[in-house]
Amino acid sequence: MNEIIMGLNLSPLEVLTLLGAVTLVMARWLPAAARPRVTIAAGTVFLLSAISLCVTGIRWQLLPVLAGAIVAAPFAFSPLVRGRTKRIRWWLALLGSVACTCLIATGPATMWAFPVPVFPEPTGGFAVGTRVLQWTDPDRPETFTADPQDQRTVVAQLWYPARHSSVDRPRAQYLGRTEDEARTVSEALARGVGLPGFLLDGVPQARAHAIPDAPVAGEGERFPIVLFSPGSGGVRTQNTAWAEELASHGYVVAALDHPYDSAAVVLDDGRTITTATVSTGDRDEDEKLAHDWTAIRAADLRFVLTRLDGLDRGDGADPLAGRLDTERVAATGHSMGGAAALQTARQDHRIDAVINLDGYPGGPLSPDLGQPTLALTQAITPDTDPRYPPRLTEVLSRGTATNYRLTIPGAAHLTFMDGALYLPPVPSIVGSLGRDESPRVVAAATLAFLDSVLRHGSSDLARALSTYGELSVFRLGNGR
Repeated sequence: MNEIIMGLNLSPLEVLTLLGAVTLVMARWLPAAARPRVTIAAGTVFLLSAISLCVTGIRWQLLPVLAGAIVAAPFAFSPLVRGRTKRIRWWLALLGSVACTCLIATGPATMWAFPVPVFPEPTGGFAVGTRVLQWTDPDRPETFTADPQDQRTVVAQLWYPARHSSVDRPRAQYLGRTEDEARTVSEALARGVGLPGFLLDGVPQARAHAIPDAPVAGEGERFPIVLFSPGSGGVRTQNTAWAEELASHGYVVAALDHPYDSAAVVLDDGRTITTATVSTGDRDEDEKLAHDWTAIRAADLRFVLTRLDGLDRGDGADPLAGRLDTERVAATGHSMGGAAALQTARQDHRIDAVINLDGYPGGPLSPDLGQPTLALTQAITPDTDPRYPPRLTEVLSRGTATNYRLTIPGAAHLTFMDGALYLPPVPSIVGSLGRDESPRVVAAATLAFLDSVLRHGSSDLARALSTYGELSVFRLGNGR
């Protein structure tokens, strides 16, 4: 009963609570003959559904609905009491009904603005499985702590092609392995952008489409790998819709949490590591800090690829052994993660392609990129960092492979992650593409590029990409 209904952003219990509250307000305006039955039925439905929600978990958006119904209830039931002679003037009753209705209406309005995210159904031919892995790098000390014995630990979540099953298995929790972990991460994300944690309390209730630890699809087929680094303060699950779509089309996505950079990382032993990367406000100092943090992220990506290679070469005990195609690898990332993907490609010959999701390409420009690169960006406006367009153009122009920049109309910075699914649909925040279109366009452009570069798919990649926005192509020798 707590499953969110597609298109309404409400669960069945929430719908019943809302309908009961509205009917209680409207009951006094019904014909006298119908008023008692309707009032009693509405009151019963409202009371039972509200109690059920309080037991199973109630969202803050329902509080004004409860308040409006509680205020209206005495006026709805009092005419049913025998011996009552005093009547409220009609205009005063009308004002009260309007006030209660407006109070109740704020519930669905705020639920629409801050919904429980509903993830788009993956369109590929595979079901999607997911699992979380944690590795410690014995060769790297943890530079964010003073403990010389502390070694760098990275958490990665995999989304992979899975077998279709007739058994109805629980879908993966969004933002964490458990609802408690998801709530910890959600509250940390809210703090990171200066929002009260309760505004996002619907997000930990969401379920994605992937099935935890589902059997791997196919009979020995090897799947290309897509490494992913989130934005500054972002988390491994921030691009779940994108990752599930890629996995349904035959890719293994490995998304990373970067401890002390990600908003919150819950380790296997239960410890929670929150972000320690804080900007100073000084442009030059912040650029240096960003370069250092990006270098750590790039090292994390290379380390995870090494671990995935070892997992693939294992003795077969792991379900993914022999199924990971480490000869076809893309490094991807959003925002600072995009810069980390570019740096990883410069340093690691195992990377065959790069996707930068609206990330400023900080750090050194050399060596030149040797892998084909796709940069997805929002439209350039007067508010855009003036260094961003020329820097990105320089990076793409100096590459020794054919590179692409695709500017998506109506996109904003958070269009390139799951934000459009659960944040208010304000164009300056999540763009104007809408909750359904935002993840579809970003995933479709990504797949067109990956299929062409890693699977030798479309021979006319430029034409395929240009259907999603304004495309610039950079070729060695002629720039653009």
